[in-house]
Amino acid sequence: MRAITRRGALGLGAGAAAAAGLVGCGSLTDSDGPSTPGGSSGSGKPSGSASPKVTARPLGDGSTSFTGKQPHQPAEPVPLQPGEEPPQFVVFSWDGAGEVGNGLFTRFLDLAEEHGAGMTFFLSGLYLLPESKKRLYDPPNNPRGASDIGYLTDEHVRMTLDGVRRAWLEGHEIGTHFNGHFCSGHGTVGNWTPKQWRSEIDQAKSFVKEWRTNTGWSDLPALPFDYDKELVGGRTPCLLGQDNLLPTARALGWRYDASSPGGRQVWPKKKDGIWDLPLQQIPFPGRGFEVLSMDYNMLANQSINSTKAPSHNYPGWRQQSAQAYIQGFKRAFETNRAPFFVGNHFEQWNGGIYMDAVEEAFKHIAREKEKGADVRLVSFRQFVDWIDVQQPEVLEKLRTLDVGQRPAGGWKTFLGASTPSASASASASAA
Repeated sequence: MRAITRRGALGLGAGAAAAAGLVGCGSLTDSDGPSTPGGSSGSGKPSGSASPKVTARPLGDGSTSFTGKQPHQPAEPVPLQPGEEPPQFVVFSWDGAGEVGNGLFTRFLDLAEEHGAGMTFFLSGLYLLPESKKRLYDPPNNPRGASDIGYLTDEHVRMTLDGVRRAWLEGHEIGTHFNGHFCSGHGTVGNWTPKQWRSEIDQAKSFVKEWRTNTGWSDLPALPFDYDKELVGGRTPCLLGQDNLLPTARALGWRYDASSPGGRQVWPKKKDGIWDLPLQQIPFPGRGFEVLSMDYNMLANQSINSTKAPSHNYPGWRQQSAQAYIQGFKRAFETNRAPFFVGNHFEQWNGGIYMDAVEEAFKHIAREKEKGADVRLVSFRQFVDWIDVQQPEVLEKLRTLDVGQRPAGGWKTFLGASTPSASASASASAA
């Protein structure tokens, strides 16, 4: 199989703004406003659950605050019982998560609320830093104030604050996409040392924790979370630099990293003590290769990295992208139940077809949940909460199932109390 994943995720230079900011992570422009997850048994969220009143305790300069337990979270996870079928976890995540007035942040928050879903928003720290203060950013191996993604206008910084606040209150995870999104040349994140990653992370956190000082604004409410405790994972720009990031992430107590390119639809493992949760190769309808489960990688293989291709291509490309996600979900759901990870950007590339495609796929997956299947639309953090309480021998058994491989004898036999050895218990079965 030819991995367009590599071409789409890693192979682009940082020349044009469009290409630089998109490779597997960043963004050309950026994003928009708010949403909410409510709850259902499928997502694990208690529907309409009211959180107890907690007096907010300001932190630092008052940019953030402690407000108690995050609302709209799933029930406490429990280990799978012998013979129990694993849930089908699906994680939709968003790189950059900044608001530029295009309505996309709000659109997908509303979609999540409608279907009781959780998501992960990988916030770029620079999106809370006014451009007038850009020299506060000292990126490793790059000039002070430099960034390969644009700084937001003050208006859009305010909108981003509103969106992030709403997202957390509605149960979503706020991870990090770091800051300047450097993907090529001497300054690329692919060359950063663990110490330089620590500097980048410290700065990303400071821009979130000190937006009030940096903006001078006193008319907006604080973000309702302690970011030092909230931040447990991220995705690197262009999916580069994971090896040197992981020692720093482990030292900071992070629980997962979502930066691996070209992952397969199998049950995940830990890497250097951190859950390695990669974007995945999924079927690409009509093509002889698989595509990485991210909007930019669809674009890179449909229009050769152009974000404004001839519009007569859009309907076919939209359908191809939606079906890629749907077939990727179906392959896991009907076979090994490996978690399905999807990454996106709040972008209008090629007429917005990738946003339409991911919404179509999201609704398709949500319908399975609403029909009674144990499909859980969650954040990365919520998935890690679940996998962390599973028995190691059960996870080891699940990892013996390859892509599109059903458990021999069904789940009751495969994960039963007394089953044949793991090596002999999985039967290959095409998705």
